Amino acid sequence: MDLKSIERAAAAEGLSLRGAFHPEAADRVPDLPDGRPARTLVLLGNAGPGLWSAFAAAPEFADGMADPLNRWSTRVIGGLADRFGARAHFPFGAPHRPFIAWAKRAEPVAESPLGMLIHPDHGLWHAYRGALAFAAMLELPPADTRPRPCDVCDDRPCLTACPVGAFGAPGYDVAACAGHIAAPAGADCLDLGCRARRACPVGRALQYGPAQARFHMAAFLKALPAEAPA
Repeated sequence: MDLKSIERAAAAEGLSLRGAFHPEAADRVPDLPDGRPARTLVLLGNAGPGLWSAFAAAPEFADGMADPLNRWSTRVIGGLADRFGARAHFPFGAPHRPFIAWAKRAEPVAESPLGMLIHPDHGLWHAYRGALAFAAMLELPPADTRPRPCDVCDDRPCLTACPVGAFGAPGYDVAACAGHIAAPAGADCLDLGCRARRACPVGRALQYGPAQARFHMAAFLKALPAEAPA
């Protein structure tokens, strides 16, 4: 077993290998079920729209039950864990796992001005769907230490593209964002994805298609507390 075989198996399921690292105690990666420590953590997810066709063809997508993407991720990544003798972890549900910290250990991502993690190649068009913890210390490529692309972006169009100014010095205004998306004036963001996110020049060719964008925006609105605009 090596990283390439895991990458090929994940790709066959519609997932991308999103980096890997050798955990230390501070990373808080749980032991495997048999008590052995996790010596390699491999992150899986998507970079661009590649995941969408696999998920859209899956039974979870059309069964009408709640949380279809999370259930698909659990089934597919859980299956990969069984296949490779690993333990699966997920960025949703309980117990909470520190996926943002893990992502920063696995590949060159950092917080963007919008709060989302930005990647030098994928921009803001990527996500993590799970991780596989292995007892073996797999051989990994040299660490990618490229800097955050925002640091050389003078214009930062992401901060001025939002129609309701939801991103600014005070932080992310969830209520303003949700109210806009839920109103007729927010159809562009609802149908094509967050306008601020689309304004980022990094990874623009990897933007999600309309069906994928609308799925995520609708899920965002549905997940809001009952008192928030929706």
